[in-house]
Amino acid sequence: MQNHTKDLMPKFQQIATVSSQEYRDTMSCLAGAVHIVTTNGAKGKRGVTVSACCSLSDDPPMLLVCLMRHNPENKLFMENGNFCVNSLAGKHRSLSEVFSGRCGFTQTERFNTAQWNVLQTGAPSLSGALASFDCRLICWHQHATHYILIGEVVAINRNQEKDALMYFNRDYHVLSL
Repeated sequence: MQNHTKDLMPKFQQIATVSSQEYRDTMSCLAGAVHIVTTNGAKGKRGVTVSACCSLSDDPPMLLVCLMRHNPENKLFMENGNFCVNSLAGKHRSLSEVFSGRCGFTQTERFNTAQWNVLQTGAPSLSGALASFDCRLICWHQHATHYILIGEVVAINRNQEKDALMYFNRDYHVLSL
């Protein structure tokens, strides 16, 4: 995959940017679905809570996921070459907290708090998730504070849950149908 990014602004034009804090404060107004992204393979098992995930393509089906670079363990996703995006139901708030890292649980302890299956790649798929998207890693990029992962969806599991877990204004909320 070629990288077609370039500085689109001529060097003589200087545009002020917003501060990181102002950006984070304003981003808290952007509601997002909550997911646990998992991987498993020769390099180990890992799971993290994310809200930075979106559909990239439907033909072929692909997802884009962003993971923070400050944790060196997130390299496991690239090293294993797979990941599963587990979209959380409203009942999964505490599980989201566990996988956020705020509870101090080890990876083994995190995974022991729920039931998991395997779809195709070996990455753990959460039983009872709204949906699980099992992905083969196609490519990844390192940009600013994050790793950007692009995965081709090779298996899907969809459940009948009616409530979605969302993150908005620095707190969890449940979106119900």
